[in-house]
Amino acid sequence: MTAPHRLLLVNGPNLNLLGTREPEVYGTETLADVEALATATAAARGFEVRAVQSNHEGVLLDAIHDAREDCAGIVINPGGLTHTSVVLRDALSGVSLPVAEVHISDIRAREEFRHHSYVADVAIVHVVGEGVRGYATAVERLIAVITGQTD
Repeated sequence: MTAPHRLLLVNGPNLNLLGTREPEVYGTETLADVEALATATAAARGFEVRAVQSNHEGVLLDAIHDAREDCAGIVINPGGLTHTSVVLRDALSGVSLPVAEVHISDIRAREEFRHHSYVADVAIVHVVGEGVRGYATAVERLIAVITGQTD
């Protein structure tokens, strides 16, 4: 069976505030800009994107579980859940899809509590500190993994 040509794009809590929340850290591009960039990047490689953003962890878990049915991989910026959510990590691990973790800022250069990621050990792609452009990088690298085009 051929893997579906769809990615799930997951954005966690507070990412709906992109463009207005701490623009000195996260820039001025919006969540709509992020989704458009990821969608265009994927489309150029024959993939589509289903995007979800929620401030509610359970909504994100349900979307991740549902991805088992029709997605080939997951691109996720868990937001603050990166540093706190074992259940989000377990959901990603449990669906057995390749995962790309993306962060707009460099979490390793910020406050100490942001240095640990519960998602890091289940993600096969990590893009940190590239700004919104990092979403395109994450999509490109994840599709390369899915299609077997990695070195």
